[in-house]
Amino acid sequence: MASQNLLLLPGDGIGQEIMLEVKKVIAWYNAKGGMSFETDEGLVGGSAYDAHGKAISEEDMAKAMACDAVIFGAVGGPKWDDVPYDVRPEAGLLRLRKDMELFANLRPAICYPALADASSLKRDVIEGLDILIVRELTGGVYFGEPKEIIDLGNGQKRGIDTQVYDTYEIERISGVAFELARTRRNKVTSMEKRNVMKSGVLWNEVVSQTHQNGYQDVELEHMLADAGGMQLVRWPKQFDVIVTDNLFGDMLSDVAAMLTGSLGMLPSASLGAPDGVTGKRKAMYEPVHGSAPDIAGTGAANPIAMIASFSMALRYSFEEVAAADLLDKAIAAVLDKGLRTKDIASEGQATVSTSEMGDAIVAELDALSA
Repeated sequence: MASQNLLLLPGDGIGQEIMLEVKKVIAWYNAKGGMSFETDEGLVGGSAYDAHGKAISEEDMAKAMACDAVIFGAVGGPKWDDVPYDVRPEAGLLRLRKDMELFANLRPAICYPALADASSLKRDVIEGLDILIVRELTGGVYFGEPKEIIDLGNGQKRGIDTQVYDTYEIERISGVAFELARTRRNKVTSMEKRNVMKSGVLWNEVVSQTHQNGYQDVELEHMLADAGGMQLVRWPKQFDVIVTDNLFGDMLSDVAAMLTGSLGMLPSASLGAPDGVTGKRKAMYEPVHGSAPDIAGTGAANPIAMIASFSMALRYSFEEVAAADLLDKAIAAVLDKGLRTKDIASEGQATVSTSEMGDAIVAELDALSA
């Protein structure tokens, strides 16, 4: 098969460690999975700031624009708390999303059977959980203008962030949600705050119209985002696909992550629109968790979300569904055997290191493909 080009951006903190485990998986697919991935590596976040004085260099940004998929670790840490706002580590991630036009963020929350007791919720509430949050990623309050702090005098300041959405942005993200729902349980829940936000009123109207125009076969319900957060911890299995804006998607997906037992279990895919010639999408895959500087270098990080993010790359960028299914099964098999990193271990349960978890998943790939 033709080689696929991956750009690896480990970032900061545990991003460096979990990326090592993804490299093991990529090497396995190259050697035994009948695939050909060529990898390049760059800097992003605090590591890029240390090297270049900015959160991502123009050279690495160009690589990201040209590759078939970006595999991203995590950025940030207290070391860079005092750097200028526009070159803070997170600015590199935001630029990648914006310049690559990665408007659709897919965040699955799946409760592996072996981890049903790792959640803070009761087993019957989360056992068998399989939901997908579709978050709009390039609009809303994170990118709206004006965005500034104004000195009002007399020791007073005003911070301004602007929530902005245009019709087309809501149409395209809701279209993605409806299309994905058709491959699942055929239900979409749209979440916004139309009771207090004009952008929420527009969101509700456009999602409803998009549904009416082409997706009437999919069940659609609307829910206020704060009520949605409550329902996620009350009875999450009522949901199939949740579509929401950038800000609420950020918060609600973190809530969903804890349903699965740990942020270390939640992968994500950020996708652009198919181009008009090849049909390929620009894409970036990353775990939902952060750089966790408190455990960086200790070997305690859970690499599963990072490895599962690569599984999403196999599925969405390369259409290698069987290969993605194999990797998902390998992760489940390791958990079924009782291997746990610290974040998903029960009290008194033995734990394995980041590297040992990665090795175990590769060993399961061997066993399952034998």
